[in-house]
Amino acid sequence: MIDLLSYGAFFLTMALSYSVICLGLNVQWGQTGLFNVGVAGFVAVGAYISAVLTTPETAERLGGFHMPIALGWLGGGLGAAFLSALVGAVTLRLRADYLAIATFGAAVVIQLVLLNLETITGGPFGIGFIPRPFGDLATNANAFGLANLVLMAVLVLVTYLVLEHLVRSPWGRVLRAIREDEDAARALGKSPERFRLQAFALGGFVMGLGGAAQAHFIGFIAPDNYLPTLTFQVWTMLIIGGAGNMRGAILGGVLVWGIWAMSGNLVSQLFPAEHQARASSLQIVMIGVALCAVLLMRPRGILGEVKTLSRHLGPRKPEDTVREG
Repeated sequence: MIDLLSYGAFFLTMALSYSVICLGLNVQWGQTGLFNVGVAGFVAVGAYISAVLTTPETAERLGGFHMPIALGWLGGGLGAAFLSALVGAVTLRLRADYLAIATFGAAVVIQLVLLNLETITGGPFGIGFIPRPFGDLATNANAFGLANLVLMAVLVLVTYLVLEHLVRSPWGRVLRAIREDEDAARALGKSPERFRLQAFALGGFVMGLGGAAQAHFIGFIAPDNYLPTLTFQVWTMLIIGGAGNMRGAILGGVLVWGIWAMSGNLVSQLFPAEHQARASSLQIVMIGVALCAVLLMRPRGILGEVKTLSRHLGPRKPEDTVREG
């Protein structure tokens, strides 16, 4: 019973950390239509900055600032937002697949920097001894797991409430207007370039925050944690949950991480140790099958975006709100 409780807390904490990252992608794609395929890079920046700010001093690399974990998380989010703004300033003039290629290239560059800049990132060996929240409870697996789960749940809730408020504000309505019809939004005096850059930076901040929280929960990071597979996972989470819906992003994070964890357990049970490395590709296959199944039944995800059809004359009526998907 004790092992089951601690594992359940670990599972949900990891799932909710992915939900935070997925919320950041939802701001970029779900609300603004920005095709960012460099998610792993921005998550990595948040994780590494937070790790460098909070880890103890070491002779092998930069570190030893001993900052509180909360400041590390904030620094990771701000660092990812700053990098997102830089990348966005260069790439957001591109559209659709061209933007996807550019952001994917940015993520590859980030991963190579993490791999080779050993004096800061630790190179291929990564960064260990990252302080974990409630580390004093580490000897009690249940208390440690539940405390971290509550902390991550609070982080998800606060992030959700803030983003939900923003997307329901006039600023959020402008984002959706740009996504649906850029020319019409420009005709109303709005600057698509400025709003896109703001959304891209905000999404990057949330991704970096999620990456920082995840790094501190695990306690160790390395460049191999931020391969393109991570981007594929997060995109699948958003599509399955429902792009454009903040609750869908959270739900997708939990469901897809559940599929990933379950398939990993099946691989370890069904295949001998010498074949498990190759058999791990079946995890991607299972996520792909789940994605196809959901899209066949719910083309806009499990929780499709709620759109409001405005009328030119008369007050808004209940039937004007349509749930798509």
